[in-house]
Amino acid sequence: MHEISNLPLSIDHALQLLKDKTPLRLGAEATGLIKASHQFLQTLLADQETTIYGVNTGFGAFCNVRIEGHDLSDLQYNLLRSHSCGVGSPIAADLVRLMLLLKVHSLALGHSGVQLETVQRLIDLYNHDVLPVVYDKGSLGASGDLVPLAHLSLPLIGEGEVWWQGKRLPAADVYLALGWQPIVLGAKEGLALINGTQFTLALAVWAYGQGRQIAELAHMTAALSAEAYQAKHQPYHALIQLVRPHKGQILSAERMRYWLEDAPMAEVDKKAVQDPYSFRCIPQVHGASLAALDHIGAALETEINSVTDNPLLFVETEEVLMGGNFHGQPIALPADYLTLALSELGSISERRTYLLLGGKRGLPEFLTANPGLESGLMIPQYAAASLASLNKQLCTPASADSIVSSNGQEDHVSMGANAALKALMVADNVEQILAIEWLTAAQALYLRGGDQGAYAIAPRLADRLANYHHWLGTPTADDRIMAAEISRTRSWLVDQSFNESSTDPRQDHQEIV
Repeated sequence: MHEISNLPLSIDHALQLLKDKTPLRLGAEATGLIKASHQFLQTLLADQETTIYGVNTGFGAFCNVRIEGHDLSDLQYNLLRSHSCGVGSPIAADLVRLMLLLKVHSLALGHSGVQLETVQRLIDLYNHDVLPVVYDKGSLGASGDLVPLAHLSLPLIGEGEVWWQGKRLPAADVYLALGWQPIVLGAKEGLALINGTQFTLALAVWAYGQGRQIAELAHMTAALSAEAYQAKHQPYHALIQLVRPHKGQILSAERMRYWLEDAPMAEVDKKAVQDPYSFRCIPQVHGASLAALDHIGAALETEINSVTDNPLLFVETEEVLMGGNFHGQPIALPADYLTLALSELGSISERRTYLLLGGKRGLPEFLTANPGLESGLMIPQYAAASLASLNKQLCTPASADSIVSSNGQEDHVSMGANAALKALMVADNVEQILAIEWLTAAQALYLRGGDQGAYAIAPRLADRLANYHHWLGTPTADDRIMAAEISRTRSWLVDQSFNESSTDPRQDHQEIV
């Protein structure tokens, strides 16, 4: 059981909670903060002259329209209904769980004025695996993720749709089955629920977690390719990195040395004076992506532990302050950066695949023993190139765009949700590219001498390659249907990367259909 409190929540802990399906509960301190904030709001509303945006006014361009007391509850219901206009596809189950966790954690910091019952119902949805249907498109990432958070919140009032026990059902039907009553929304509650960055943040955190796995996988795969290509190990020497001491570069070279430790090929007399950049510059290229991940993780962790709705209540100073904490720019830029960092890992991987197929360094062209009759691995490289090119197109920064909305009231938007969506797409593409590289390197080593030649590499890589061959089947250089083999290789590699990390963010990473 994880106790929700006002203490910081780390990315690792959040992802581990999802993996373990750990139930949530409110701690005593968080309960006190929520109650105090709600009571402070009720005190303010008792003053008939007080005007608070979104509490007794309209929203967006209607911010100057005063709402009378008897309509305050209807105002919140209308907000959830009118903003539930998502389009696209339902997001994955764990992304919905992560949204719920992040929203509960933010509300529990005690600056939103919501009822305790409202936060508890969000926890109920999480604990009972009643997951709101949330669509992946429709957020500008500015006034919070209004559209996806509206869909996340609709089931609180017994409306909208949810996934439950493998079925997509009206929330009202699930409430009936569970004996739940809809929450009666009070003043500001609808606004507190949909003003926030939890959709963009959930997607970005997920892509970041996936990206960390990819970074380790990229080094393992690059090391296998280096041995298959008979590349020099000298570029990974510690002294080279120390005279250009970027932390990511140093760490990347360490990972290459880790995977290549005790490799017999290091002692082979290699004729080439220097290798192409995709081998020689791995510490510099991979390392820059590692540095980016470090920066991105810090930004996302700050956002996890932030309050991002509006207006904000400060009980200690008895103030209500209206600002722009819902604006997604602080995570839109990191999400774009993440897209670029992951794309580069895929880009250099595709180049290594290309080199392995070039018929050089004692390897047959396209890694086939029967050129002409068979195509070998000619076309999987096409697939990798296609994905690498798509990733380049997806690297166009979403955060550089803005569209005026709400009749000019929301005149600069972050497009952070689109940035995070792109990061997820690129992460998936890079896993496929790395799978093609691994498959190519494995076949190259096999052609160098069957099992005996293939396993004449660093012990860590030899063990992984043996496991791979055992899992995938008997090695062969014959032409065969590659789509299923690429898919199986990707699945195996993702499982392998988990063994190098304590956190697996990929648990249950699929849409519920």
